[in-house]
Amino acid sequence: MKNITFLMLLTLCSFIVNPALAQEKTNSEKIEQLEKQKEQIIAEEKEALKLEVEAINRRAEAKEIDWEEAEKLKSEAARKHALNIQNRVAIIDNQIALLTREEGTEEFEWEDEEEDDDDDHWYNKSKYSRTSTHLVLAVGFNNALTEDQSINDSDFKVGGSRFFELGIAWRTRVFEQSNFMRLRYGFSFQFNGLKPTDNRFFVEDGDLTMLEEYPLDLDKSKFRMDNLVFPVHFEFGPSKKVETPRSVWFSTHNKLKIGLGGYAGVNLGERQKLKYEEDGEKVKEKLKGDYNTNDFIYGLSGYLGWGDASIYVKYDLNPIFKDPNPEMRNISIGLRFDAN
Repeated sequence: MKNITFLMLLTLCSFIVNPALAQEKTNSEKIEQLEKQKEQIIAEEKEALKLEVEAINRRAEAKEIDWEEAEKLKSEAARKHALNIQNRVAIIDNQIALLTREEGTEEFEWEDEEEDDDDDHWYNKSKYSRTSTHLVLAVGFNNALTEDQSINDSDFKVGGSRFFELGIAWRTRVFEQSNFMRLRYGFSFQFNGLKPTDNRFFVEDGDLTMLEEYPLDLDKSKFRMDNLVFPVHFEFGPSKKVETPRSVWFSTHNKLKIGLGGYAGVNLGERQKLKYEEDGEKVKEKLKGDYNTNDFIYGLSGYLGWGDASIYVKYDLNPIFKDPNPEMRNISIGLRFDAN
Protein backbone atom coordinates (compact mmCIF):
# COMPACT_ATOMS: atom_id res chain seq x y z
CA MET A 1 0.00 0.00 0.00
CA LYS A 2 2.82 2.39 0.78
CA ASN A 3 4.12 1.87 -2.79
CA ILE A 4 0.71 2.79 -4.21
CA THR A 5 0.59 5.89 -2.02
CA PHE A 6 4.13 6.92 -3.05
CA LEU A 7 3.31 6.63 -6.78
CA MET A 8 0.15 8.61 -6.20
CA LEU A 9 2.07 11.39 -4.42
CA LEU A 10 4.48 11.74 -7.32
CA THR A 11 1.58 11.89 -9.80
CA LEU A 12 -0.19 14.60 -7.79
CA CYS A 13 2.54 17.14 -8.48
CA SER A 14 1.84 16.90 -12.23
CA PHE A 15 -1.87 17.72 -11.75
CA ILE A 16 -1.94 20.19 -8.87
CA VAL A 17 -1.51 23.29 -11.04
CA ASN A 18 -4.98 24.72 -11.54
CA PRO A 19 -6.18 24.22 -15.15
CA ALA A 20 -7.66 27.71 -14.99
CA LEU A 21 -4.11 29.06 -15.16
CA ALA A 22 -3.11 27.09 -18.27
CA GLN A 23 -1.75 29.16 -21.18
CA GLU A 24 -2.04 28.81 -24.94
CA LYS A 25 1.00 28.43 -27.18
CA THR A 26 2.22 31.64 -28.74
CA ASN A 27 4.86 32.64 -31.27
CA SER A 28 6.46 35.10 -28.87
CA GLU A 29 10.00 34.06 -27.94
CA LYS A 30 9.69 35.41 -24.40
CA ILE A 31 6.46 33.53 -23.73
CA GLU A 32 7.95 30.30 -25.07
CA GLN A 33 10.91 30.73 -22.72
CA LEU A 34 8.57 31.29 -19.77
CA GLU A 35 6.58 28.18 -20.67
CA LYS A 36 9.81 26.17 -20.58
CA GLN A 37 10.55 27.62 -17.15
CA LYS A 38 7.19 26.31 -15.91
CA GLU A 39 8.07 22.81 -17.08
CA GLN A 40 11.44 23.09 -15.36
CA ILE A 41 9.77 24.19 -12.10
CA ILE A 42 7.50 21.13 -12.10
CA ALA A 43 10.44 18.83 -12.85
CA GLU A 44 12.53 20.41 -10.06
CA GLU A 45 9.78 20.05 -7.45
CA LYS A 46 9.02 16.45 -8.50
CA GLU A 47 12.69 15.55 -8.18
CA ALA A 48 12.91 17.29 -4.79
CA LEU A 49 9.83 15.35 -3.61
CA LYS A 50 11.35 12.10 -4.84
CA LEU A 51 14.57 12.71 -2.89
CA GLU A 52 12.65 13.69 0.24
CA VAL A 53 10.49 10.57 0.06
CA GLU A 54 13.57 8.37 -0.43
CA ALA A 55 15.13 9.95 2.67
CA ILE A 56 11.97 9.26 4.69
CA ASN A 57 11.95 5.63 3.48
CA ARG A 58 15.57 5.23 4.60
CA ARG A 59 14.68 6.54 8.06
CA ALA A 60 11.80 4.05 8.28
CA GLU A 61 13.99 1.17 7.11
CA ALA A 62 16.58 2.13 9.73
CA LYS A 63 13.72 2.07 12.31
CA GLU A 64 14.28 5.70 13.27
CA ILE A 65 10.53 6.16 12.65
CA ASP A 66 7.71 3.65 12.06
CA TRP A 67 5.99 3.27 8.68
CA GLU A 68 2.84 5.03 9.91
CA GLU A 69 4.86 8.14 10.73
CA ALA A 70 6.70 7.77 7.41
CA GLU A 71 3.42 7.85 5.49
CA LYS A 72 2.39 11.05 7.31
CA LEU A 73 5.74 12.70 6.53
CA LYS A 74 5.49 11.73 2.85
CA SER A 75 1.97 13.17 2.64
CA GLU A 76 3.17 16.45 4.18
CA ALA A 77 6.09 16.54 1.73
CA ALA A 78 3.74 16.01 -1.23
CA ARG A 79 1.49 18.86 -0.10
CA LYS A 80 4.48 21.18 0.42
CA HIS A 81 5.94 20.59 -3.04
CA ALA A 82 2.51 20.77 -4.69
CA LEU A 83 2.01 24.23 -3.18
CA ASN A 84 5.54 25.18 -4.25
CA ILE A 85 4.60 24.31 -7.84
CA GLN A 86 1.36 26.29 -7.63
CA ASN A 87 3.03 29.41 -6.20
CA ARG A 88 6.08 29.37 -8.48
CA VAL A 89 4.03 28.74 -11.62
CA ALA A 90 1.61 31.55 -10.68
CA ILE A 91 4.51 34.03 -10.87
CA ILE A 92 5.37 32.82 -14.38
CA ASP A 93 1.71 32.99 -15.42
CA ASN A 94 1.51 36.63 -14.36
CA GLN A 95 4.54 37.43 -16.54
CA ILE A 96 2.95 35.65 -19.49
CA ALA A 97 -0.33 37.50 -18.93
CA LEU A 98 1.55 40.83 -18.99
CA LEU A 99 3.26 39.98 -22.30
CA THR A 100 -0.03 38.80 -23.81
CA ARG A 101 -1.82 41.96 -22.71
CA GLU A 102 0.80 44.04 -24.52
CA GLU A 103 0.03 42.18 -27.75
CA GLY A 104 -3.68 43.12 -27.43
CA THR A 105 -4.87 40.40 -29.79
CA GLU A 106 -7.71 38.78 -27.81
CA GLU A 107 -11.40 39.39 -28.50
CA PHE A 108 -13.64 39.86 -25.49
CA GLU A 109 -17.42 39.60 -24.98
CA TRP A 110 -19.81 41.07 -22.45
CA GLU A 111 -20.96 39.02 -19.43
CA ASP A 112 -23.65 39.85 -16.89
CA GLU A 113 -22.26 38.26 -13.70
CA GLU A 114 -24.88 37.57 -11.03
CA GLU A 115 -22.51 37.58 -8.06
CA ASP A 116 -20.81 40.91 -8.84
CA ASP A 117 -23.50 43.32 -10.02
CA ASP A 118 -21.49 46.45 -9.12
CA ASP A 119 -18.86 46.00 -11.85
CA ASP A 120 -18.90 45.45 -15.59
CA HIS A 121 -17.05 42.29 -16.71
CA TRP A 122 -15.57 41.20 -20.00
CA TYR A 123 -14.29 37.73 -20.71
CA ASN A 124 -13.07 35.51 -23.49
CA LYS A 125 -15.46 32.54 -23.62
CA SER A 126 -12.76 30.13 -24.74
CA LYS A 127 -10.88 30.90 -21.51
CA TYR A 128 -13.82 30.57 -19.13
CA SER A 129 -12.59 27.72 -16.89
CA ARG A 130 -15.31 25.45 -15.48
CA THR A 131 -13.38 22.50 -13.95
CA SER A 132 -10.35 22.53 -11.66
CA THR A 133 -8.22 19.84 -9.97
CA HIS A 134 -7.46 19.71 -6.24
CA LEU A 135 -5.49 17.67 -3.72
CA VAL A 136 -7.63 16.40 -0.81
CA LEU A 137 -6.13 15.58 2.60
CA ALA A 138 -8.16 14.65 5.70
CA VAL A 139 -7.22 13.45 9.17
CA GLY A 140 -9.06 12.99 12.46
CA PHE A 141 -10.69 10.67 14.98
CA ASN A 142 -12.23 7.33 14.06
CA ASN A 143 -14.56 4.90 15.84
CA ALA A 144 -17.11 2.13 15.26
CA LEU A 145 -20.51 1.68 16.88
CA THR A 146 -23.40 -0.78 16.91
CA GLU A 147 -27.01 0.40 16.99
CA ASP A 148 -27.29 0.17 20.79
CA GLN A 149 -23.95 1.87 21.50
CA SER A 150 -22.94 5.47 22.06
CA ILE A 151 -19.46 6.95 21.84
CA ASN A 152 -19.22 6.78 25.66
CA ASP A 153 -19.50 2.97 25.77
CA SER A 154 -17.62 2.25 22.54
CA ASP A 155 -15.33 -0.79 22.28
CA PHE A 156 -12.59 1.45 20.90
CA LYS A 157 -10.45 4.26 22.29
CA VAL A 158 -11.92 7.62 21.37
CA GLY A 159 -8.64 9.54 21.24
CA GLY A 160 -6.43 6.71 20.01
CA SER A 161 -8.50 5.57 17.01
CA ARG A 162 -7.80 7.75 13.98
CA PHE A 163 -8.33 7.97 10.22
CA PHE A 164 -6.34 9.39 7.31
CA GLU A 165 -7.51 10.18 3.77
CA LEU A 166 -5.59 11.26 0.68
CA GLY A 167 -6.99 11.78 -2.80
CA ILE A 168 -7.70 13.94 -5.84
CA ALA A 169 -10.96 15.80 -6.49
CA TRP A 170 -12.24 17.65 -9.51
CA ARG A 171 -14.54 20.63 -8.99
CA THR A 172 -17.01 21.56 -11.74
CA ARG A 173 -19.55 24.38 -11.73
CA VAL A 174 -23.10 23.06 -12.11
CA PHE A 175 -24.28 26.24 -13.88
CA GLU A 176 -22.51 28.08 -16.68
CA GLN A 177 -22.39 31.58 -15.18
CA SER A 178 -22.85 30.91 -11.45
CA ASN A 179 -20.41 29.23 -9.08
CA PHE A 180 -22.77 28.98 -6.09
CA MET A 181 -23.26 25.24 -6.63
CA ARG A 182 -20.30 23.01 -7.53
CA LEU A 183 -19.90 19.27 -8.05
CA ARG A 184 -16.82 17.70 -6.40
CA TYR A 185 -15.87 14.19 -7.47
CA GLY A 186 -12.73 12.08 -7.53
CA PHE A 187 -11.01 9.22 -5.72
CA SER A 188 -9.44 8.80 -2.28
CA PHE A 189 -7.49 6.29 -0.24
CA GLN A 190 -8.99 5.96 3.25
CA PHE A 191 -7.11 4.40 6.19
CA ASN A 192 -9.48 3.78 9.14
CA GLY A 193 -7.81 2.73 12.40
CA LEU A 194 -9.46 1.28 15.52
CA LYS A 195 -7.75 0.72 18.89
CA PRO A 196 -9.74 -1.68 21.12
CA THR A 197 -10.17 -0.95 24.83
CA ASP A 198 -9.37 -3.24 27.80
CA ASN A 199 -6.26 -4.99 26.39
CA ARG A 200 -8.28 -6.67 23.60
CA PHE A 201 -7.67 -7.64 19.98
CA PHE A 202 -9.72 -9.08 17.13
CA VAL A 203 -9.95 -12.87 16.77
CA GLU A 204 -11.45 -14.62 13.75
CA ASP A 205 -13.45 -17.79 14.51
CA GLY A 206 -15.10 -19.08 11.35
CA ASP A 207 -17.71 -16.53 10.25
CA LEU A 208 -17.41 -14.63 13.52
CA THR A 209 -14.95 -11.85 14.36
CA MET A 210 -14.78 -11.04 18.07
CA LEU A 211 -12.81 -8.91 20.50
CA GLU A 212 -10.97 -11.01 23.07
CA GLU A 213 -8.56 -10.17 25.88
CA TYR A 214 -4.91 -10.77 25.03
CA PRO A 215 -2.99 -13.04 27.46
CA LEU A 216 -0.15 -10.49 27.82
CA ASP A 217 -0.23 -6.75 28.58
CA LEU A 218 -0.47 -4.96 25.25
CA ASP A 219 1.41 -1.73 24.66
CA LYS A 220 -0.54 -1.31 21.43
CA SER A 221 -3.48 -3.00 19.73
CA LYS A 222 -4.61 -1.49 16.44
CA PHE A 223 -6.91 -2.73 13.68
CA ARG A 224 -6.72 -0.89 10.33
CA MET A 225 -8.91 -1.02 7.21
CA ASP A 226 -7.67 0.37 3.88
CA ASN A 227 -10.27 1.48 1.33
CA LEU A 228 -10.33 2.95 -2.17
CA VAL A 229 -13.45 5.10 -2.52
CA PHE A 230 -14.97 7.48 -5.07
CA PRO A 231 -16.56 10.45 -3.24
CA VAL A 232 -19.17 12.77 -4.80
CA HIS A 233 -20.26 15.99 -3.08
CA PHE A 234 -22.48 18.90 -4.00
CA GLU A 235 -20.69 21.99 -2.69
CA PHE A 236 -22.45 25.29 -1.94
CA GLY A 237 -21.13 28.71 -1.05
CA PRO A 238 -20.02 32.11 -2.37
CA SER A 239 -16.88 32.67 -4.42
CA LYS A 240 -14.84 35.46 -5.95
CA LYS A 241 -14.50 35.85 -9.69
CA VAL A 242 -10.91 36.22 -10.87
CA GLU A 243 -10.22 37.60 -14.36
CA THR A 244 -7.01 37.84 -16.36
CA PRO A 245 -6.61 38.64 -20.06
CA ARG A 246 -6.26 34.90 -20.73
CA SER A 247 -8.67 33.27 -18.25
CA VAL A 248 -11.67 33.69 -15.98
CA TRP A 249 -12.14 31.47 -12.92
CA PHE A 250 -13.72 31.44 -9.44
CA SER A 251 -11.87 31.31 -6.13
CA THR A 252 -13.39 30.13 -2.84
CA HIS A 253 -10.37 31.32 -0.84
CA ASN A 254 -11.54 32.72 2.52
CA LYS A 255 -15.16 31.86 1.67
CA LEU A 256 -17.73 29.73 3.51
CA LYS A 257 -18.48 26.37 1.89
CA ILE A 258 -20.77 23.41 2.61
CA GLY A 259 -20.39 20.00 1.00
CA LEU A 260 -23.00 17.20 1.14
CA GLY A 261 -22.69 13.81 -0.51
CA GLY A 262 -21.32 10.31 -0.12
CA TYR A 263 -18.87 7.73 -1.37
CA ALA A 264 -18.65 4.15 -2.61
CA GLY A 265 -15.68 1.88 -3.20
CA VAL A 266 -13.87 -1.29 -2.25
CA ASN A 267 -12.02 -2.65 0.77
CA LEU A 268 -8.35 -3.11 -0.18
CA GLY A 269 -7.42 -5.06 2.92
CA GLU A 270 -7.13 -5.04 6.68
CA ARG A 271 -4.37 -5.71 9.18
CA GLN A 272 -3.85 -5.84 12.92
CA LYS A 273 -0.77 -4.60 14.79
CA LEU A 274 0.12 -5.76 18.29
CA LYS A 275 2.97 -4.55 20.49
CA TYR A 276 3.87 -6.15 23.82
CA GLU A 277 6.76 -7.27 25.99
CA GLU A 278 7.55 -10.96 26.49
CA ASP A 279 10.44 -12.33 28.58
CA GLY A 280 11.96 -8.85 28.76
CA GLU A 281 11.93 -8.40 24.97
CA LYS A 282 9.73 -6.06 22.97
CA VAL A 283 7.63 -7.86 20.34
CA LYS A 284 5.79 -6.40 17.34
CA GLU A 285 3.25 -8.52 15.46
CA LYS A 286 1.54 -7.66 12.19
CA LEU A 287 -1.43 -9.93 11.55
CA LYS A 288 -3.13 -10.02 8.16
CA GLY A 289 -6.38 -11.79 7.41
CA ASP A 290 -9.86 -11.48 6.01
CA TYR A 291 -11.50 -10.88 9.42
CA ASN A 292 -14.90 -11.36 7.70
CA THR A 293 -15.00 -7.69 6.62
CA ASN A 294 -17.30 -6.49 3.86
CA ASP A 295 -15.67 -5.96 0.46
CA PHE A 296 -18.00 -3.16 -0.69
CA ILE A 297 -17.76 0.23 1.07
CA TYR A 298 -20.41 2.98 0.88
CA GLY A 299 -21.52 5.81 3.10
CA LEU A 300 -22.47 9.45 3.65
CA SER A 301 -20.11 12.37 4.16
CA GLY A 302 -20.15 16.12 4.47
CA TYR A 303 -17.99 19.11 5.35
CA LEU A 304 -18.38 22.68 6.55
CA GLY A 305 -15.49 25.08 6.30
CA TRP A 306 -13.83 28.34 5.45
CA GLY A 307 -11.34 28.52 2.60
CA ASP A 308 -9.02 25.51 2.42
CA ALA A 309 -9.97 23.92 5.79
CA SER A 310 -13.24 22.23 6.78
CA ILE A 311 -14.77 20.15 9.54
CA TYR A 312 -15.29 16.76 7.94
CA VAL A 313 -17.65 13.90 8.90
CA LYS A 314 -18.10 10.51 7.23
CA TYR A 315 -20.25 7.51 8.16
CA ASP A 316 -20.15 4.04 6.60
CA LEU A 317 -23.63 2.71 5.84
CA ASN A 318 -22.19 -0.77 5.30
CA PRO A 319 -21.38 -2.85 8.42
CA ILE A 320 -17.66 -3.49 8.96
CA PHE A 321 -18.19 -7.25 9.39
CA LYS A 322 -20.42 -9.61 7.42
CA ASP A 323 -23.36 -11.57 8.85
CA PRO A 324 -23.81 -13.14 11.35
CA ASN A 325 -21.62 -10.55 13.15
CA PRO A 326 -23.29 -7.58 14.89
CA GLU A 327 -23.82 -4.59 12.59
CA MET A 328 -20.92 -2.33 13.54
CA ARG A 329 -20.38 0.78 11.40
CA ASN A 330 -17.40 3.07 11.05
CA ILE A 331 -17.72 6.80 11.85
CA SER A 332 -15.09 9.53 11.48
CA ILE A 333 -14.78 13.23 12.30
CA GLY A 334 -11.81 15.47 11.63
CA LEU A 335 -10.33 18.17 9.43
CA ARG A 336 -10.29 18.22 5.64
CA PHE A 337 -7.91 20.31 3.56
CA ASP A 338 -8.42 20.95 -0.16
CA ALA A 339 -6.85 23.76 -2.16
CA ASN A 340 -9.10 26.36 -3.71
